[in-house]
Amino acid sequence: MADFDHSAIDDVLQGRVRLAIVAFLAGAGCVDFTTIRDATKTTDGNASVHLRKLEEAGYVAMEKKFVGRKPQTTYTLTETGRQALMDYVTHLETLLPPRGKEK
Repeated sequence: MADFDHSAIDDVLQGRVRLAIVAFLAGAGCVDFTTIRDATKTTDGNASVHLRKLEEAGYVAMEKKFVGRKPQTTYTLTETGRQALMDYVTHLETLLPPRGKEK
């Protein structure tokens, strides 16, 4: 297994909560903060920290607006984020042995 290169795993996506957020957004589209927090079963603070890191990496886009008189923050997966997720999955697949070759 000379090609086993775990160092190329995306550090931003490696975090369990960040990976869950990106995977959730890939299917959910544009959703509000509460929906993401609830889907990932995390706290406000934890979700906020991870979303900020994903935003800084360019993986998610955030929009703040008012709905009625209430502030609402929504997030969407960017094309960069979608590609990072696909690359992450593809790279993990290269680390697995070929089917039928498992020990």
